[in-house]
Amino acid sequence: MPEVSDDAGAVVGGRRSTPTAAAPKAKAPSRVRMSAAQRREQLIATGRQLFAERGFDATSIEEVAARAKVSKPVVYEHFGGKEGLYAVVVDREVRALLDRITTALTAGHPRELLEQAALALLTYIEEETSGFRVLVRESPLMSGTATFSSVMNDVAHQVEHILGAEYKSRGYDPKLAELYSQALVGMVALTGRWWLEVRKPRKETVAAHLVNLAWNGLSHLEAKPTLITARRH
Repeated sequence: MPEVSDDAGAVVGGRRSTPTAAAPKAKAPSRVRMSAAQRREQLIATGRQLFAERGFDATSIEEVAARAKVSKPVVYEHFGGKEGLYAVVVDREVRALLDRITTALTAGHPRELLEQAALALLTYIEEETSGFRVLVRESPLMSGTATFSSVMNDVAHQVEHILGAEYKSRGYDPKLAELYSQALVGMVALTGRWWLEVRKPRKETVAAHLVNLAWNGLSHLEAKPTLITARRH
């Protein structure tokens, strides 16, 4: 019977064998721990995407936490709840869009300013589609928060000052500048919402046609327009 030893090696057939060394266990990849600021940014980006996809009402804290791979208490710790996260997302988008449009308004000629504003909005839609979807999905619950409508109102006030000076120089009533600025900005904004889904023609073509309609109409304004139907009575 062969001699067997249970020490470092075993004697087999009169020869000592060398024990096989166990393969070292592979280390599990260590998770990089995010700082509080990094985690907050991650949650904002996650919330932005979900609010864009589903809207405020259909998005839950559970979904935000699951997609960010954190527990629900982490989301509550940073934002206090879904409403707090939504408010932060909307506020950021409002400021981003308004900054783009304000920065774009650099030309001296009113027609160029109109072109710049239209292109700035369409470029934002093109590059920040999720953010624009969040803004146009206005939530009744957050009606007191800055929204797409409030951004457009801010832009309209800037356009109003431009039109007011232009109207005054042409002998038109500058008090009507507010009405026309709302009409112009509304036309661009609604066209932008339509273009969000169709994405054709290209944004430069859309902007050119918007300006064509607005400018050629503005350049031939009647001082005191009346409705044709009213003239018949």
